[in-house]
Amino acid sequence: MAPEREYYRWTVCAVIVLLIALCAAHMTDRPASSHPHRKTSVLKMDEASLSVNNEIEDDMMLYVLSDHCFQCLPQLLGIIPARPASGTPATVDFVVDTQHALTLQLNSTSAHLEPCKVHFHFGEQGNYSLWVKNLNEPSLVSCSMITDSEPINSYLPILFAFLVFAFLAALSAIWNTVKRLDVVTNLLLCLGSTVETERLINSELGTPNRLVDASTESIIPATTGRRLRSLDTFRGLSLVIMVFVNYGGGRYWFFRHESWNGLTVADLVFPWFVFIMGTSVGLSLSSSLRRGVKRTHLLWRIFWRSLQLFLIGVIIINPNYCNGPLSWDSLRIPGVLQRLGFTYLVVAVLDLVVVRDRLNNLSSETCWYSVHDVCLYWPAWAFVIALETIWLCLTFLLPVPGCPTGYLGPGGIGDFGQYQNCTGGAAGYIDHWLLRENHIYQTPSSRAVYQTMMPFDPEGVLGTINSILMAFLGLQAGKILQHYRDQPRQIITRFLIWGFILGIISAVLTKCSRNDGFIPVNKNLWSLSYVTTLSCFAFVALVFFYYSVDVKKWWSGSPFFYPGMNSILVYVGHEVFEEYFPFCWKMANSQSHAEHLAQNLVATSIWVIIAYLLYRRKIFWKI
Repeated sequence: MAPEREYYRWTVCAVIVLLIALCAAHMTDRPASSHPHRKTSVLKMDEASLSVNNEIEDDMMLYVLSDHCFQCLPQLLGIIPARPASGTPATVDFVVDTQHALTLQLNSTSAHLEPCKVHFHFGEQGNYSLWVKNLNEPSLVSCSMITDSEPINSYLPILFAFLVFAFLAALSAIWNTVKRLDVVTNLLLCLGSTVETERLINSELGTPNRLVDASTESIIPATTGRRLRSLDTFRGLSLVIMVFVNYGGGRYWFFRHESWNGLTVADLVFPWFVFIMGTSVGLSLSSSLRRGVKRTHLLWRIFWRSLQLFLIGVIIINPNYCNGPLSWDSLRIPGVLQRLGFTYLVVAVLDLVVVRDRLNNLSSETCWYSVHDVCLYWPAWAFVIALETIWLCLTFLLPVPGCPTGYLGPGGIGDFGQYQNCTGGAAGYIDHWLLRENHIYQTPSSRAVYQTMMPFDPEGVLGTINSILMAFLGLQAGKILQHYRDQPRQIITRFLIWGFILGIISAVLTKCSRNDGFIPVNKNLWSLSYVTTLSCFAFVALVFFYYSVDVKKWWSGSPFFYPGMNSILVYVGHEVFEEYFPFCWKMANSQSHAEHLAQNLVATSIWVIIAYLLYRRKIFWKI
């Protein structure tokens, strides 16, 4: 049986089992029981029903405040009328959010009653009752929360999906072990042709990237003379997660971008992609110079590739081109590929200026040998430090009309509603000034929690400085791989040291808190602490991938290796075909996490399969 057929079979089994498992999980997307006297509206995802019963002879105002909304004023949800003369409680039904814990506050319209507060985390699709009563003293109010019907467990689909993929990964590992046994090898030789059997035995879901004689493979350094699979695996993992969260991530809040300060899964992947791009730049340019390619030719290639990335990015984030010519009036200019293109341009040109045609064989007895991978490129470090100084000065010293200097908040109802139109501070002001309001992102992630009304672009101009820093730190990882290419222990040690240093910097900048640090972790702003934190994670992750894939060869990198080899095609393809079958279809219940998760996982898996098929046929889209 050919490797392609084997892989197709496993893929079909994976999709079928995944759909069955998620359908089973979907059966749990119903409340366990219902209250016999409750009339409830149809609830959507991340919603619960709350019935407030007022037994007091005063009108009550219900305010709500999310724990996720930092320094926000409570928002009026509704008014509950006073108890009627008949003595039956006045009842009003509300729909509340279940993504984060809420603080409910009940205030009387008269001043003689103390406010009543309840802190509660509602469950999805649950039905709850809040009873408001007088205590023995007329001025004291009692609030008690009762669960009328249990919520569903909306996280079960994630557990089912994890178990399915873990089961398939275990089967694959067992099969890879069993097929190398002599008994199995002889059986395969009897059942199939020798050529096909050899291909099956030696394959890693596809032909190896490069064939190496078994007798000499052990003496070849892991980083010498061949492409590092760990880098493509890390890039592919970042890309797969990026595709999954862009498709919706099952509509779970932690698979979406954070509203302002903090991190979610979706906030990890783009910086890692930038980091690995920087690592690849260093390895690629150094290899080209050693082959004798002229610097002028490399410079032209850098400019041309940057321009292509920028133009492709502008096209795919402005999909109205399908309806006619692009309109300049509402054309969004910043974007993911645009930022990648500009970041690549700066970092690649910077490295081309300082990199040497040949690596010097510096003696290990030299006093600065332990840091020579940094010292040899001090002009580049000086340039990046100067750029970061510019970012700090603009962020904290630039006067912004109507806003406090150095403001890093979300605006809207944040900061007690004092700076409603100051979203992003200097970063937002620069974008509005340079690009104009119609050419930046119109619905930022801060809108959901902080109710901001100002457009704000997370790929804006000022944040690009820190994306350059992120790529440059990735470039430093590439320098470590070059200068210590035959010393895996030295490479791993330096990766861990860099991770530790960047982690300490992040701890100082954030004070180990979400909102109270000097510079909080913020993806929208691409804050300095965001870059140091994600770079710390990237160095530690690279240790794992490098050691397990390239040094010990415990793992081939599959299946993430394949999209990592065709990253531009997968990214552009998933954006262009997002609304087309089989990546999208009409759901039976669009308010089910299980159905969204199934659709998003299937769509992401299809792109992994496409990347594998392209790899098998040696088709790579390079720009």
